[in-house]
Amino acid sequence: MSASSVQSPGRRSFMRKSLIGGGGLVLGFYLDASGGALGRVAKTSGVPAGEFTPNAFIRVSSRGAVTLISKQPEIGQGIKTSLPMVIAEELEVDWKDVEIVQGDLDPAYGRQTAGGSTSTPVNYENFRRLGATARAMLVEAAALAWGVPAGECFAERSAVHHRPSRRSLSYGRLAARAAALPVPNTVALKDPADFKLLGTRVGGVDNRAIVTGKPLFGSDVRLPGMRYAVYEKCPVFGGRVLSANLDAVKAQPGVRDAFVIEGTAHINGLMPGVAIVADSIWAAFSARRQLRVSWDEGKTAGDSWAGFAARANELSRRPGARILRRDGDVAAALAGAAKTVETAYTYPFLSHAPQEPQNCTAAFRNGALELWAPTQNPGSGQEMVTATLGIPKEKIALHITRSGGGFGRRLSGDFILEAAAIAMRTPAPVQLLWSREDDLRHDHYRPGGFHFLRGGLDRGGRLIAWHDHFVTFANAGRPGSGAALSGDEFPGRWVEHCLLEQTALDCGIPMGPWRAPGSNAFAWVIQSFIDELAHAGGRDPLEFRLELLGSRDEVPGGPGTLSYNVARMRNVVKAAAEKSGWGQALPRGRGRGLAFHFSHRGYVAEVAEVTVTNAGRLSVDRVVVVSDIGAQIVNLSGAENQVQGAVLDGLGAMLFQGLGIERGRVVQGNYDDYPMIRMPDARARIEVHFLKTDYPVTGLGEPPLPPLAPAVCNAVFAATGKRVRQLPLSRADLRWD
Repeated sequence: MSASSVQSPGRRSFMRKSLIGGGGLVLGFYLDASGGALGRVAKTSGVPAGEFTPNAFIRVSSRGAVTLISKQPEIGQGIKTSLPMVIAEELEVDWKDVEIVQGDLDPAYGRQTAGGSTSTPVNYENFRRLGATARAMLVEAAALAWGVPAGECFAERSAVHHRPSRRSLSYGRLAARAAALPVPNTVALKDPADFKLLGTRVGGVDNRAIVTGKPLFGSDVRLPGMRYAVYEKCPVFGGRVLSANLDAVKAQPGVRDAFVIEGTAHINGLMPGVAIVADSIWAAFSARRQLRVSWDEGKTAGDSWAGFAARANELSRRPGARILRRDGDVAAALAGAAKTVETAYTYPFLSHAPQEPQNCTAAFRNGALELWAPTQNPGSGQEMVTATLGIPKEKIALHITRSGGGFGRRLSGDFILEAAAIAMRTPAPVQLLWSREDDLRHDHYRPGGFHFLRGGLDRGGRLIAWHDHFVTFANAGRPGSGAALSGDEFPGRWVEHCLLEQTALDCGIPMGPWRAPGSNAFAWVIQSFIDELAHAGGRDPLEFRLELLGSRDEVPGGPGTLSYNVARMRNVVKAAAEKSGWGQALPRGRGRGLAFHFSHRGYVAEVAEVTVTNAGRLSVDRVVVVSDIGAQIVNLSGAENQVQGAVLDGLGAMLFQGLGIERGRVVQGNYDDYPMIRMPDARARIEVHFLKTDYPVTGLGEPPLPPLAPAVCNAVFAATGKRVRQLPLSRADLRWD
């Protein structure tokens, strides 16, 4: 099989090139599923002796070029740049000498999932050791060459230097000698105070290729003789094909084949549908317009958002199906409270709507399958193909392409399954491409939800009781991704009388993780209601929150829940208030709102400033974000980009986005009725601040998003006196008198 024009060299291809190059040092760790190092191997690539490590991350050629493998999927979060920076820092290599190669799926690389803001925290320390080990071996090689103690030598800018004699040897000249050395069991890591690369601004390694239109993404893959496919599924989730006019479709110009795929009953897997394979994507889409399918729409064809909302209101008047947390006596505390507040918050289903629709290229030959996919979770995709189509894992090769946006959608492998199933019936390589309508109407959605809340305050305006009955969505009784509330969710563990209940509303809608799963909605509900309670008690929202957080430095979590570092949260809240000018008066029609949230190891507080005109026009003018990111920023440009991107993503969802469900199907089909945030709506000045602390590094793709919506909605209340209890804001009346 010829290589794609965007295919990154896989591990075996990389090793073959290393052998051909000669005189180089290849170094790698075996990693377990969590990223932990299990063993190390170094081999002289010019000597065909022994076994080379199959998962090399570092290659230093005899010419001095340094190649680093990036094993994590790149979905726009910058990990293809930042993780190699960690190796390069410890390796003491000049960044201009580094070439980054995207690694294919390989169990030897360890965990290769891009989700949950885990790529940096899971890999950071291991990648430091990887670079430090290679540096130590190069220093030892130079010391042996000069016949001097290694302690007299140091590495800097891709060379080893001897202090007393001021001699230097480049890494290229040392590569072969270093490859023959035993790998040290322990190495010294650099003092972070001596970092030269980490914490600086480094542009993305793919930036130039992106802005010049080079082929990088899954939909850019081209293979000799490749054909193109589209896949029509039932507009009602879970529907199956009864009949289709396949002969008429096959007669369309450029069409090679059209056939029914029976699929499975798993709504997040291979759904039944009709595949059309053609010589061009235009021919495939054109033929699809002539396709007529009779569907068995199934039992979910009667589902609607209005029906869900009515059912949720009915369920809210009953006890919750599950008690997530019960502390004290909420009923008695509410009955004896000086003031109570009772209300409901509602948010809709959301689509991921990445700029690049789902796609996958597949080639099936002699029982083996080769895939090119923009995936966040290649291992899961491979496993789904094995489980559904029966192809052994060892016969599935998966090349990871760059993704044109992910936001959690590409953690699912349904589009990979579809391409694989089509390829098994197609004699040539085939690229499956979804339309925008496919992407919106067959997403794995962020679940909607209904929260019915009651809170009680004592005479001093202190929170003494909290009750949340959460009516959520489930498939076959199991809440969707991000649809299950934890009993430890703030302010659980903080309020003496606390009752958290959850009732699952079964539906046929496929659900999946959406940026900051769960937290993206829970933070809006919780921080908005906390703001309501503060104002009901005549309290300053900042003071009220700090009082609620209390004086403890840490609150332990329950089983499977991280401890909550209260001191870190207090610090980001105070810093956000200080940097935003909290308490300073604003003109009429302007407001300032505060929110915080802990998710994905990140502690983030945000203050939003808004203007609401007499005509009800909302302008988000300023957002101040303070994040505790631990001991080290890897790439300052990348870190700022992630925070700004999370704020904009949160703004777009909060302002505009919400899916309508009617007759068991999604109403919206494109960006005209599911609008994304555009430049005129993104006028906010986003101020990004980081607190460096003595804690492990964290990811930043998700933690800055959850506080955004409540901060803005609380600011809207400060400006207008009106609460926003339903999203998106485009459905709210923001006018004030």
